[in-house]
Amino acid sequence: MSVRPRAARIPPAVRVVEGYARTYRRTWKGTAVTTFVSPVLFLAAMGLGLGTLVDRGGGAAVPAETYLAFLAPGLLAASAMQTAATDTTWPVMAGIKWLKTYDAALATPVSPRDLMAGHLGWVLVRVTFASVVFAAVMVAFGAAGPLGAALAVLPAALTGLAFASLITAFTASRKNEYALASLFRFGVVPLFLFSGTFFPLEQVPELLRPIAYVTPLWHGVELTRAAALGGAPALPALVHVAVLVACAAAGFPLAVRALTRRMTP
Repeated sequence: MSVRPRAARIPPAVRVVEGYARTYRRTWKGTAVTTFVSPVLFLAAMGLGLGTLVDRGGGAAVPAETYLAFLAPGLLAASAMQTAATDTTWPVMAGIKWLKTYDAALATPVSPRDLMAGHLGWVLVRVTFASVVFAAVMVAFGAAGPLGAALAVLPAALTGLAFASLITAFTASRKNEYALASLFRFGVVPLFLFSGTFFPLEQVPELLRPIAYVTPLWHGVELTRAAALGGAPALPALVHVAVLVACAAAGFPLAVRALTRRMTP
């Protein structure tokens, strides 16, 4: 009598990712516009439209042949930040407070650590997919070569993970959703505008530059731009990577701790 070999135990965090993926199979159309259309609109309006005027004026002072080539990698990193922020604010609050899906998950052998690891793993999948689409649009617009665009996806995904970890910790620590709108108004939007995405940081007033230097987005923009254009970032690449990894590593235990507090009676 033969005994069937026992199947390998799948880690609970992977099961969490699987649950998100099964749900996304039925809801992906809701994100299709932002994933596919937003890069086209951004690069057409800012890169080709405004970029033509900037290139004509000759006063851009950007380290690239065209403003479009300078702008596109920065928008790739900023888009990764926005995707991560969107997936780690209201969806996390919904899981805790409104839909109670986190209660259901934690009623199984899934622990808060497993749940957070699976959640961040799924956000990383989402950010990576959106970054690949953005990179493809960059190539279609002539803003970067295929190799440079492909390489830029890696730091963009790391940028998204850094923000996802920190914002998840922030959201899990809030009792209501009112602070989330403030997070976008006073955090995500200013970073989007003043972290080197649209113009070199040297054009920012000196008093504000140190603030930008310590934000994860600036480090992500520098890495994606260097990868896409083949140049060197402002600091050694390992320094930029270390900052992003540190943000992701610091946010995870904070998120686990906050979720444990929120879900423990």
